[in-house]
Amino acid sequence: MIVTFTKPSYLILLALVPLIILIHFFILNRKRAFALKFANFDALARVKGIDLLSKNIVILIITIIVIILLTFSLSGMILYRVLYSSSSSFVIAIDISRSMEAKDIPPTRIEAAKEAALSFVDSLPPGTRVGIVSFSGNAFIEQDITDDKGLVSQAINRISLGTLGGTDLGEAIIYSSNLLKGEEVKSVILISDGQINVGTIDELINYANQNGVIVHTIGIGTEEGGETIFGLSKINKDALQSIAYNTNGKFFDIGTRESLKQSFLNILDLRIKKVPLNLTPYFILTILILYIIEYVLVNTRFRVLP
Repeated sequence: MIVTFTKPSYLILLALVPLIILIHFFILNRKRAFALKFANFDALARVKGIDLLSKNIVILIITIIVIILLTFSLSGMILYRVLYSSSSSFVIAIDISRSMEAKDIPPTRIEAAKEAALSFVDSLPPGTRVGIVSFSGNAFIEQDITDDKGLVSQAINRISLGTLGGTDLGEAIIYSSNLLKGEEVKSVILISDGQINVGTIDELINYANQNGVIVHTIGIGTEEGGETIFGLSKINKDALQSIAYNTNGKFFDIGTRESLKQSFLNILDLRIKKVPLNLTPYFILTILILYIIEYVLVNTRFRVLP
């Protein structure tokens, strides 16, 4: 399960909890000091069976719970459950940065990735919806979501090395997630050597989780690396592993063309999806119940008689 917040800035309201606790005990101590000054407080408490401290603690606890639940409601707390599914829609995002020209996976990383992607599309059941995104310093939509395998294959064949510098995985995830909006089961297959030099991993992970997208990452390249016009390029597994792990996807470490194709087939067998559960209505209902309980307590058990 994954918990996300659509408006996380509201979580700052949780800072009110310790502040209210301090104010509560400060006022309580002032009241006790005042009562002891003008009356035998302990004797009165024994005679009437009144424990002002305990009943104030109950009200305090209820107030704290209400503040926490209200904060979570305002922040748009959503719980994603990971379940098995019979079908999925995919976006294949292919890295076209210059490091993908390395030949450690022949003929080149990018050509091996395109070949494996074409094989994957051919193996998909009829009716499966697929989109294609390429990315380097920017992301490009090569093909919108469609169930036409011919259009998808043509888009893959058109992909070539990019002219822009950098590798922006964040923009690739954003474009891919947006393509999947409206789809029931959302999966992104991200193929890259992991050489990230634009954006941050945390941002793209949060975006994928907020949109209910599972990201499977395929790390293409070898430990020894391959030569490019910029020098030796080695695979960066850490970033790709982090993305997959934190979005409930799988990471595949690819060192050969055969293992690349097998990774796609393994992804096809991973029938999982994220189902969102908006917790706000449950929080609001709980808050109303707690307010009713507090009202009853204040006007019955905790009522102070004149």
